Amino acid sequence: MEHPEVTFSLAYVVFVVCFVLTPNEFRSAGVTVQNIFSGWLGSEDLGFVQYHIRRTSVTILVHSVLPLGYYLGMCLAAADKNLWRIHQASDEWRIYFAAAVSLPVISGMLVFYWSRNRWGKHPISKTLAAHALPQSSWRAVASSINTEFRRIDKFATGDPGARVIVTDTWVMKVTTYRVHIALQQDIHLTVTDSKQHELSPDSNTPVQMLTISVASVNPRVKPFDIRLNSAEYGELREKLHAPIRNAANVVIHQTLSDLFLETFKSHVEVNESYSLPSNQDLDPCIGCMQVTANMKLVKLCQDNSDGACQQCYCRPMWCLTCLGKWFASRQDQQHPETWLSSRVPCPTCRARFCILDCCVVR
Repeated sequence: MEHPEVTFSLAYVVFVVCFVLTPNEFRSAGVTVQNIFSGWLGSEDLGFVQYHIRRTSVTILVHSVLPLGYYLGMCLAAADKNLWRIHQASDEWRIYFAAAVSLPVISGMLVFYWSRNRWGKHPISKTLAAHALPQSSWRAVASSINTEFRRIDKFATGDPGARVIVTDTWVMKVTTYRVHIALQQDIHLTVTDSKQHELSPDSNTPVQMLTISVASVNPRVKPFDIRLNSAEYGELREKLHAPIRNAANVVIHQTLSDLFLETFKSHVEVNESYSLPSNQDLDPCIGCMQVTANMKLVKLCQDNSDGACQQCYCRPMWCLTCLGKWFASRQDQQHPETWLSSRVPCPTCRARFCILDCCVVR
């Protein structure tokens, strides 16, 4: 190959990004810190706190070695640069090598400091110490968390890089390099943001992600955010003792139909509109009788195969919300990934239509 160092650089960058962020493919293949060092890390179920103290420590060490791994790889990929002989390498590469060597050395010293006093200096240990009673230590708090984590009724969700765990007493967020921990009786929870995604990469269905701020009245506990699917919001509330304040006035969609309705509306809004004839008036929607009917079915798609859409001759009789609910109610609940592309009969004349045929009356 003409430029092997370029090819190696691109491949190594992709590997590092995937190794650090850990997509599903890498987790399935076992290319994760947790899997590679599983023998030393032990079991999360048997000792949650101790497991994550070891996991965060070894993660920092392994990630700090990645820049040095790139240098060693370049020694083979770009042999003409004489990178094996540091004194013959260019100034830029000598600086990079010094930084790449310093990073794991500093990380090693940091982890060694954390391990003093049986890991009493670790950030997780210090976080637990903020919750300890005056006459006890962080290890008593760790024992309480370990016991509650082993219970099957805990709430747990999220990716390994941002996992949310709620037990009877504790709210925790597990990230790549640390673990946030707060006592339920001390916290205030607030919905601060919501993001609607038309398609989830895992299920090809609409998804609403909520951001909830967790703030403790304990000044030694730093606030943190947790993110979860709105469909899990109800289960989270059942496990929490404190109410969740909705500061952003977010409409939380806890069912798949609610999520689909928002997606349905967004698609219909970009369709071609329908101009109402001057001699025709609009009546109230016959579905809810609360708002004026504002939807007309007009065959706009070009598919003429069997089972394709048909022309509907009904006058506008439904509002956008009611038509969306009708569309969702006629879907196969076991296969939500097919909802957007499916066809349903008109609620009045039974002519088949798809989302492209839904026109807002202007």
